[in-house]
Amino acid sequence: MPETGDARVIEARQRLETEGIAEVIWVADPVEDPRFARVCEHIYTRRQRRGVDVDKAEELAADPLYFAASLVALGEADASVAGATRPTPDVIRAGLHCVGCAEGVPLVSSMFLLARGEEVLTYGDCGVVPEPDAEQLAVIAANCADNHARLSEAEPRVAFLSFSSKGSADHPRVDKIRKALEILLERRPDIEADGELQFDAAYVVDVATKKAPDSLVAGQANVFIFPDLDSGNIAYKITERLAGFKAWGPLIQGLAKPCLDLSRGCTADDIVAVAAIAALMCD
Repeated sequence: MPETGDARVIEARQRLETEGIAEVIWVADPVEDPRFARVCEHIYTRRQRRGVDVDKAEELAADPLYFAASLVALGEADASVAGATRPTPDVIRAGLHCVGCAEGVPLVSSMFLLARGEEVLTYGDCGVVPEPDAEQLAVIAANCADNHARLSEAEPRVAFLSFSSKGSADHPRVDKIRKALEILLERRPDIEADGELQFDAAYVVDVATKKAPDSLVAGQANVFIFPDLDSGNIAYKITERLAGFKAWGPLIQGLAKPCLDLSRGCTADDIVAVAAIAALMCD
């Protein structure tokens, strides 16, 4: 947790350690840390082909976000949690530069975990990829499904959302959703998924019986894949504000090791929750 000067982070650290949720690595000044030279070398080795020289590597290593992400990459930490004082692109950039994508995963995306009572849903992508193509939607869906299973301990049932349900409309945007489903099912036949589905057909059993009667997912989906960032971001906020769900995210996914993001409007409670999620995402 690199943002050591923030009062919310300080409070969260105390609670995480008091309650035994996680051991927090606390580095007030990266330059004074005995691992600084090792982190510099790590960043230089990873980024020299992108024009990062030794001086630039030292500059990046002195940034708490890059230092924290490097500790994760070097095995000195299992995960990092940041973003209380820095925007999401800074957190993602540090993760990409220092940790990189997981093997076989071509992009970083995000998911929101939403809970209301015993009900747990996953929305993706609501925070990173503005206009995903069919290939990217399939990757996002696979990552969301895997993380939903890990975090909720429930079998993921994935719905690719659209303004159309099972051929009720024809449009290139609908074709993209159909192609994304085809790609996912070909690559991950272990994941239960369907599309294209309107939200009500994906979520409400009575509607599903009318709009998608042959679907094994319709009416009981718990992982919702949105066609673009506009719809995903709007939807999670509506779900949070009008439906009374608690939302955690954007939870960054696709990196080789967890480097999770916080909202700059987060509370200490939010930080504790995201740190606990980070711990659960560690292999």
